[in-house]
Amino acid sequence: MVRLLDKVNTPGDLKRLSIQELYRLAAEIRDFIVRTVATTGGHLASNLGVVELTLALHYHLNSPKDKIIWDVGHQSYTHKILTGRKDRFSTIRQYGGLSGYPKHSESIHDVIETGHSSTSISAALGLALARDLRKRNDRIYAVIGDGAMTAGMAFEALNHAGHLGTKLTVILNDNAMSISPNVGALSHYLSNIRTDPRINKLKEDIEFLISRIPKIGSAVSRSVERVKDGLKYIILSGIFFEEMGFTYIGPLDGHNIDELIDNFTRADRIEGPVLIHVNTRKGKGYQPAERQPSKYHGVSPFKIDNGESKKERHNSTYSQVFGQTMVKIGEYDDKVIGITAAMPEGTGLSIFKKRFPERFFDVGIAEQHAVTLGTGLARGGMKPVVAIYSSFFQRAYDQIIHDACIQDLPITFAIDRAGIVGSDGETHQGVFDISFLRPVPNMLIMAPKDENELQHMLYTAINHQGPAAVRYPRGEGTGVKLDKELSLLPVGQGEVLRQGKDILIIAIGSTVKPSLRAAEILAEYGVQAGVINARFIKPLDEELLLAEIKKYKRVITVEEQVLAGGFGSAILELINDNGIRGVNLRRLGLPDHFIPHGSQEEIRSLYKLDCQGIMETALEMINDRVEVKVWPRKNA
Repeated sequence: MVRLLDKVNTPGDLKRLSIQELYRLAAEIRDFIVRTVATTGGHLASNLGVVELTLALHYHLNSPKDKIIWDVGHQSYTHKILTGRKDRFSTIRQYGGLSGYPKHSESIHDVIETGHSSTSISAALGLALARDLRKRNDRIYAVIGDGAMTAGMAFEALNHAGHLGTKLTVILNDNAMSISPNVGALSHYLSNIRTDPRINKLKEDIEFLISRIPKIGSAVSRSVERVKDGLKYIILSGIFFEEMGFTYIGPLDGHNIDELIDNFTRADRIEGPVLIHVNTRKGKGYQPAERQPSKYHGVSPFKIDNGESKKERHNSTYSQVFGQTMVKIGEYDDKVIGITAAMPEGTGLSIFKKRFPERFFDVGIAEQHAVTLGTGLARGGMKPVVAIYSSFFQRAYDQIIHDACIQDLPITFAIDRAGIVGSDGETHQGVFDISFLRPVPNMLIMAPKDENELQHMLYTAINHQGPAAVRYPRGEGTGVKLDKELSLLPVGQGEVLRQGKDILIIAIGSTVKPSLRAAEILAEYGVQAGVINARFIKPLDEELLLAEIKKYKRVITVEEQVLAGGFGSAILELINDNGIRGVNLRRLGLPDHFIPHGSQEEIRSLYKLDCQGIMETALEMINDRVEVKVWPRKNA
């Protein structure tokens, strides 16, 4: 049998299919996604859950004239397949290939680029207002998950849209999860609507009875509507959204294409904003993902038959070591608190949660609240640790300044996924945190060279009498042995790891290991490079750094961060402020553009942040040439 998928290359091709053929196409797309992601890695469970919803949307709408905005965007694979990117789908999240998120440069069907949560309703409202001002008739649909509804920005947009009465449709994709199971009062509310059969049955009965009444007078009709509205309030279905100015439809079966299309048509006839509540199953159609949707949210390449990862793990990840250290400290210090924003598994805090559930708080996708909650706990005499990915920490910048640092409160920021994260691309690269934290007074900033140093830095941060941040990379550690006893590091003190005489490499965090390796190989060719592990980004070890810089004169700084305002900039400022002349300094880091997706190894190589790139830079400086086209690569 010829695959229907082979006949579908644009949304317009769907119009020629019957509804039953759409169900068959859904099964083919699921198989296509599973087989591709098993090879490339990527977001699996979320994409498998929205196949029918995506088909129904594109069948009903006329993209790109009509607009679909995908919140977060990690559920957009079916959308990409249907909008001309099927033949390139095997390149998803690979360097030079398709992005794992909506990308306007890829397709005009990707209207708004996304990657972080809870932005879709705001963007959709903006598009709708632009449509009205230009007197157009585009239909604007935003698809947002129930997990994304835990963020304040979504409610700000709902409130504004309801106030304006602007025509747009919001689809609430309710699968009871974000990445981890959802938390909060709204999640409980939606669960009641989703799971109570009396609500749907009573709604259906009322609508059926009304539809059976022959033509009646307007007074009776209005009375029936009042009864229907009153019962709707009694059974709680959609009250919250209707009070915000939206017409509520649902809950609907998000895998029933017929029902979805019928209700999209109904929504189009309603004046003003509409919210359609659909229930979907994350991971649908692939049993391992259905059973463990959190595990299969974002996956590395795996074996289709059993879902096991193809990637062998040799060492504990930095996140795991962080979680284990939190438990170790928490065992003897009952003031230690763990806070995360919907990422207990990803950050490693699930380990702490299991051991100390009463001292763990998952606030949902609400990074701002997470930070200010922590400051309240700190003022109350506790020792809060807020664990959030670097790229998501950006969302809480005002709270870091206003609530934590101005008050100089003892709160620890565990900045996971700092540096290059790889295939998630521009929206997820953790490459700005040094630059936005370094100017803030009272902030202590550290970065470990390995997982053993991480545990000592975390211990130091928790016991610091003020705000402290520890940034550490994604992925496996270096495999070093972990000390059994935790030690306080002298604040602001770096360490010399290797002495030399020709050139000095000052490295921070994940760049220390490749810097050491580069120095070892350079020595085989007669170049003696010194290596310093700075450890502290703020405050710098000024005494050590100034003495060593004066001695070498040739200096390389290495960081997995943007160069603008980063660690290398701090070294330049130190040199300038102390009037040191004659220093030839080269900064290795990330340039002034957003970093594309690709493996961590590929991106590090691209920007000379690996052993080879550091060696090449050192040789360029020693040879006093701008470029060295041929250089020794022995054992690199």
